[in-house]
Amino acid sequence: MKKDGPDNTPTAGDEEKKPLIEYPAVYTFKVMGKQEHGFLEHVRDLFRKLMGSEISPDSIREQPSSKGKYVSLSVSVYLLSEEHRRSIYAELHRDERVIYYL
Repeated sequence: MKKDGPDNTPTAGDEEKKPLIEYPAVYTFKVMGKQEHGFLEHVRDLFRKLMGSEISPDSIREQPSSKGKYVSLSVSVYLLSEEHRRSIYAELHRDERVIYYL
């Protein structure tokens, strides 16, 4: 029996844990960068490449920081698998203009 509980108590047998996300699903990525000309378009182009299709303007919400130096973009996309979600996070990690992502 596995001991995965918060206090090392046994959990339910050898049952596999259900994934946190059931695919296909709409998933929202948070992408933060400097509030500079073209950041929104840069992120839209990045997601267009990663998704293989155009990203609807309604799929991206923009929230500037309180002092206006940074911007947070919420990008909602339709994912088919966990592998696709992870590949998008890997690309966000590699992108020099992306400061932070969730």
